[in-house]
Amino acid sequence: MRTWLAFALAWALILGGGFVAHRVQTDGGAVTVTEVRIPTREGVTVSGLLYVPRSATAATPAPAVLASHGYINTREMQSPFAIELSRRGYVVLAMDMTGHGYSGGIVGTAGFGGPAALAHLKSLPFVDKAAIGLEGHSMGSGPVMAAALSDPDGYRAIVLEGSTPGLLGAPAPANPRNLAVVFGQYDEFAGLMWGVPKGSEVARSPKLAKVFGVAGPVESGRVYGAIADGTARLLTNPPITHPWEHFSRAGVGDAVDWFQRTIPPPGALPPTEQVWLWKEIGTLIAFVGLVVLILATFDLLLGARAFAALNQPAQPVAERRDWRWWLSVAITAALPAITYLPLMKIGQAFFPMPPFPQWVHNQLLVWALGTAAISVVIGRIFRSKPAFTNRWGLSILVALATMAVAYASILVIDGLFKVDYRFWVLGLKPLDATRSLQLPGYLILWTLFFLVTLRSLAASIPVRGEGLFAALGWSKVAMAAGFGVLVVWQYASLFATGLLATPTEPLNIIVAIQFVPLLGVIGVIAAWTYRRTNSYVPGALICALLISWYVTSGTANHWQPGFEPQLPGAAARR
Repeated sequence: MRTWLAFALAWALILGGGFVAHRVQTDGGAVTVTEVRIPTREGVTVSGLLYVPRSATAATPAPAVLASHGYINTREMQSPFAIELSRRGYVVLAMDMTGHGYSGGIVGTAGFGGPAALAHLKSLPFVDKAAIGLEGHSMGSGPVMAAALSDPDGYRAIVLEGSTPGLLGAPAPANPRNLAVVFGQYDEFAGLMWGVPKGSEVARSPKLAKVFGVAGPVESGRVYGAIADGTARLLTNPPITHPWEHFSRAGVGDAVDWFQRTIPPPGALPPTEQVWLWKEIGTLIAFVGLVVLILATFDLLLGARAFAALNQPAQPVAERRDWRWWLSVAITAALPAITYLPLMKIGQAFFPMPPFPQWVHNQLLVWALGTAAISVVIGRIFRSKPAFTNRWGLSILVALATMAVAYASILVIDGLFKVDYRFWVLGLKPLDATRSLQLPGYLILWTLFFLVTLRSLAASIPVRGEGLFAALGWSKVAMAAGFGVLVVWQYASLFATGLLATPTEPLNIIVAIQFVPLLGVIGVIAAWTYRRTNSYVPGALICALLISWYVTSGTANHWQPGFEPQLPGAAARR
């Protein structure tokens, strides 16, 4: 009975959170959110979410904004901008850059998809073709600048969030119309974007001065030039980081304010009046529901006759928490964090290729498998002798069945509410056909990692006689604490000095943020499944399916048949 209640609770969280997110995303029904697919001349398709307010009609066409996410993100990252702009009366097209999300091609193909997306937006009968804005975060400057270059008179204003014209050599207009630059004081990419060591020093950037057409430092908050003739320039420098620029009242509010100044909407509101966070809270609740669903589904399957043989009480090796146990926890927690940056660097040599086209994904697997290899060596030193009850065939079947239910749940909320499971940098979405074909190769390697890692975890962390919550808690600590310390250390340095503790690794540090909650979830699944089966295998297979799905769905493609691969180093410098 308890298991069925947990199963019902999971669905209540998923559907309830999805409904809340949907209501916020659609402004209570006043905005329609639909899927669009846009063909390009280069033969790839650009995907997007189109937000259309009720006030936008062929008789009363509305101003519009094309919005783009940054590298290794997807269109959903732009939902704070899309929500706030659409509820003010703008039509918004939140696009997937090529090589990302559901768009085809690889990173950089077809001007990152920007020209085709702008042309599609202008073709809509309910869009005012003379009142279009462009917004891009980070590498999102690529598509919006390519769009501006392709149609110099086809837009009225641009907002670059944490970005710069011509990032990594991407084409950009020499004099973009009515440009606002929103750049955080703690932006981790200040050197790459504007050639200054700290985000707080961006106003003194010679590159920015050239873009603004001034001889000295730019004054933050001052409008240079004139909106009427398209020469306006504005810098805002709020106290936020790079990933906060698309997830903060300051970052979103500055963009909304600039568009309301340059392209007045039919329903202007104060820029500080924002509701988008409730959508993120809704999808976070749904994400928590997904985790509960995985655990409850696993328990329900163990209650079925077909999987009854998997039911075995755990037999931990540790009798108590002595010095050896504490050392095991410390090593388990610290090792992934210690190896992360060095092995990610080595992983750059794992170039995109079939069947491994995702370059950052490849780096993550070098880190994961390298860490697993080191843990095997350490495990031989400790030489614990756990007695596992491994039933491989049934374990494979129960893992597949459990994750099939989990995957069905995301199809349900995508179909009902057009939302996925996410909060800030954490995001899980359905796979399209292309990424489904990419999944098997990655799944094999993630399975190797989790079999080694969760065997080590089950052999050293559980203690005989401990309660469920203690088991889950210590497993979470062992898996996630190291990354938590790594992230805290990096951002304590950033907020204290303006620089990360490792200032040459901004991308990998931002990627690391999401591994704090992800590794915590893995710890919970590992402890839960081990306690019920006395085996690390079911949990390892479930986690391999979950993480390979997670990374494959949200990471950029750098290789695809028919497209010239981009040099991997270009992505690294982003």
